[in-house]
Amino acid sequence: MRTQVGIVGAGPAGLVLSHLLHLHGIESVVLEARDRAYVESRVRAGVLEHATADLLRQAGLGERMDAEGLPHEGISLQFEGERHRIPMTALTGRRITVYGQQEVVRDLIARRLADGGRIVFEAAEVRVDGVEADDPVVTWTAAGRREELRCDVVVGCDGFHGTTRSAVPAGLLRTHQRTYPFAWLGILAEAEPAVDELVYSLHERGFALYSMRSPAVSRLYLQVRPDTDLADWPHERIWAELETRLGGSDGPGPNRGRIVDVGVTPMRSVVTEPLQHRSLFLAGDAVHIVPPTGAKGMNLAVHDVRVLAEGLEAHFHRGDRSHLERYTQTALRRVWRAQHFSWWMTSMLHRMDEGEGSAGDYGHRVQIAQLRNVVESEAYARALSENYVG
Repeated sequence: MRTQVGIVGAGPAGLVLSHLLHLHGIESVVLEARDRAYVESRVRAGVLEHATADLLRQAGLGERMDAEGLPHEGISLQFEGERHRIPMTALTGRRITVYGQQEVVRDLIARRLADGGRIVFEAAEVRVDGVEADDPVVTWTAAGRREELRCDVVVGCDGFHGTTRSAVPAGLLRTHQRTYPFAWLGILAEAEPAVDELVYSLHERGFALYSMRSPAVSRLYLQVRPDTDLADWPHERIWAELETRLGGSDGPGPNRGRIVDVGVTPMRSVVTEPLQHRSLFLAGDAVHIVPPTGAKGMNLAVHDVRVLAEGLEAHFHRGDRSHLERYTQTALRRVWRAQHFSWWMTSMLHRMDEGEGSAGDYGHRVQIAQLRNVVESEAYARALSENYVG
């Protein structure tokens, strides 16, 4: 098999890149280790920045998003028993759209297949060779047979533990990281949201987030210990803790419903650089991870491949490699800005009473002061809004 761009990973990054390349008349093949049903159902992020939603519309992928997504013009910050709304659209002229990552993936897969795109699911034991000779070959196992894809460029969108990173010679990648002393326990519940916009709550018992996926489905999170065992969190305990941390204010607590998904997400910040080596390029979670507090993960991945698609278009159609050569520099400017915002939101809204960053009562009082600055100062509120909406 031969193509111009081999893409490893059928998450938002790999699929958006494949579609953008198609619009530029550039061929690609996407390889994915999991089956289609798994990829289309895994629950991930659900907040699209203004620019991400605009890109999907411009690429002809916005019809279902606009019909079923939830446009939000603000968020609320809750602390000391009070809920304060940040009017993001009024401050920036932009808004976010709540639309689950799995829905974005479904739309992309349907469109790529309808356009004749090639997506290989259940591609096991993927290996990338030939990068050093600028003659990359991607091999994988399917139905017991070894398959081969020859291409001009390989793009790794297969996550932090994917295989494409290993194609970069040892010692060339540098990783910067921070691990937080807590995790998120998240649930997906068949319950009508009691709020119209996201609520971020700093409570003396820890952080909580009230989010949603649709008018009938709520997505909620609790700050927990990083070694949390889900067996210690029966559904009744989860709901009681959510009601404690999100209630007691001038806004409603969560509506209860059947929990259909529950999991624990570790909190860490990671950046690996460079994002490229010869004919291999890395994007999305393969090279950066942000704590979900700032809602940046999927949006950063889409930004990476937008930059990369523009560079590949210039390379294949005009013989201009200058954009590709600047890919790492261009993408990292946005990545580090998002890292800072995600760190700031995380440190402002989570109790830091244990482990790294422990500050006890002093730290909590500083957090309250930060939050008051945000809700009482238009300048602070605008800065948060500009970073949040993208």
